[in-house]
Amino acid sequence: MPPLTVPPTADVLDVLRQDRLLAVLRGSDPDALTACASVLAHSGIRAVELTLSSDAGLEALRRSVADSSLPPGTLLGAGTVLTRDQARAAIDAGARYLVTPGVTEEVLAEGVAQDVPVLCGALTPSEAMAAVRLGAAAVKLFPAHAVGGARYLRDLRAPFPDVPFIAIGGIALDDVADYLAAGAVAVGVGSPLLRESAQDSSRAALDALAARATAYLAAARRDA
Repeated sequence: MPPLTVPPTADVLDVLRQDRLLAVLRGSDPDALTACASVLAHSGIRAVELTLSSDAGLEALRRSVADSSLPPGTLLGAGTVLTRDQARAAIDAGARYLVTPGVTEEVLAEGVAQDVPVLCGALTPSEAMAAVRLGAAAVKLFPAHAVGGARYLRDLRAPFPDVPFIAIGGIALDDVADYLAAGAVAVGVGSPLLRESAQDSSRAALDALAARATAYLAAARRDA
């Protein structure tokens, strides 16, 4: 059995190592999601994932990629990528990285073939090993909160000290420091960050999103 090695990655992992935060946008309103992506980017979050759990995610990704007002260095990716066709569509739309909820061989193969990094979901040691061997740029521990949180991450990392882990799933603001202390390269935050702004693009909702983004970014960078 070959040893575990971490393949060379594109700049998304460098950004995550610096900012330690990935924003995850999920919803069914492309207008709201596009507005959220803009607010998050202008709040300083450079890695923004738009999930493909609905058609709105891909449309919002296309619009956000075309938005010349986004700060330079904003990295837009596609999440909940389940199939090769979705991977190709996301890359064609401008995704700089792909994110999966589990070990999906065809998505990893497409990412490797097109030199687009894949943050691959895994929950167990066997899944983490499979993700790395198939070319994952990083392992996304998901759903982190449901399996023991930071303590589980610490235990999982023990046999894989060189594998970059990103913790995602139910991470509240007060949890960020614990996950980073447990060895996460970064944390991914979805609904605790997005809340009502996934469907409400009013000024009040977007201002509240900006405030939450600033708080999460400050917590993530505190010990960077």
